[in-house]
Amino acid sequence: MEFQDYYELLGVAKDASQAELKKAFRRLARKYHPDVAGDQEDAEEKFKKINEAYEVLSDPDKRRKHDQLGANWD
Repeated sequence: MEFQDYYELLGVAKDASQAELKKAFRRLARKYHPDVAGDQEDAEEKFKKINEAYEVLSDPDKRRKHDQLGANWD
């Protein structure tokens, strides 16, 4: 599996606050939610990636591991 930079995926800086992460996640989630973007073929896949990125970056321990270890954080 290819390494995905979660910060890039959410469109935030590496020093983004929790509020900035949440705002970026909510904006993208609304855009790519399968019920809203049903006509886009890859919307569901993008939505899953956005959820994964937010799940990692919103948890301080997971975020620290991701920042330290990069692709091998998990």
